[in-house]
Amino acid sequence: MKNGKVIFIEVPQSLGGEDIGNGFKVDPSIPLPLELPFDTPDSTSYNEILEDLSWEMIISGMIRVVSGGPHEYDGLKPHWIDYYRLFILVLKPEIYNEFTGAAFVKARNRNFNEALDIIQALEALLPSSPEVLLNKALILEDKAVDIEKGGQEVEAEKVNEKVRECYQRALAIEPVFPELLFNAGFFFFRNRDYSQARDYFSQYLPLAEDTEKKKKAWTIVKEIESQGLDDDRFLHALDLIRQGNETEALYEIRNFLEDHSRVPNAWFILGWALRKLSRWQDALESYKKALDLGAEGCDIRNEMAICLMELGSLKEARMELETALREEPDNIKIISNLGVLAIRSKNRVEAAGFFRTVMDLNPQDPLALEFFSNHNLG
Repeated sequence: MKNGKVIFIEVPQSLGGEDIGNGFKVDPSIPLPLELPFDTPDSTSYNEILEDLSWEMIISGMIRVVSGGPHEYDGLKPHWIDYYRLFILVLKPEIYNEFTGAAFVKARNRNFNEALDIIQALEALLPSSPEVLLNKALILEDKAVDIEKGGQEVEAEKVNEKVRECYQRALAIEPVFPELLFNAGFFFFRNRDYSQARDYFSQYLPLAEDTEKKKKAWTIVKEIESQGLDDDRFLHALDLIRQGNETEALYEIRNFLEDHSRVPNAWFILGWALRKLSRWQDALESYKKALDLGAEGCDIRNEMAICLMELGSLKEARMELETALREEPDNIKIISNLGVLAIRSKNRVEAAGFFRTVMDLNPQDPLALEFFSNHNLG
């Protein structure tokens, strides 16, 4: 839906001083912002606008102004924004639930930018709400996962940086509520920032009221501590790989494995560093060791498939990718690699099928577009 033009009008005489609820009175000295329908002709007169005046136009205008701020609306005075916030909350006390529900519906349909626009409006309306920041973080997490499934790991990491910022801002607001700590712990655990995850889960435990969540948090803390995932050597190795320094990362992770030889995550990290150095066979052996020790997830299968393709073991690579795809049927990264595998197997028809599926999920997927362009797979 298109946004209409926002204009400011003087408070109609009939509204000045009116109590709109909870003792909140309309201040006649502060103009009302209105959002006009996007198809309103420029020739519409002031009187015609007043004839169609509605609370919806006022609320929409106030939300736009609060979200845009002084940099977007000339002459806007700071105390007007606080006044508009209160005005909205009095007229629409359920706006948090309405907007939050709408945002998550958009996110479930992978309309992440629209979902974030809605949350952004709520954030402007409730700037000190940790709940709003938590919801923003959760939607950004889903967006990052979706992007990563598409194989765009650099872009996914940029979104994850925004997630970290959301959690930092939310956790600075006191009192910290338990749900925020729990979700922050899971975010950092999924992103292999085990030291942060341990800290947040440890803070959550004495505040927890949900028995199942408390048990899960306690289990993860024990896993991190027992496997040494908060060890400086392990964490340093992770940082080095993310920085592109795989050679030094190998030294750190092997040093760590001397004391923690049965930690599947460490073998995965070793394989990751070796794969980035194009040491395909060594990387494959490391990934297999991680699987033997209980590593799970389609990521490791995908990594193994990449190594197997480079080693010329195309049949084995396909088996790993198909196993991974059964776990995550909409993972674009896996489907793309099946397309790559089909190209290497000289099966252009099958490759076209995989890349069409990729483009159904993401019409702008760069890898699919490249293959359709370079290999005439139309």
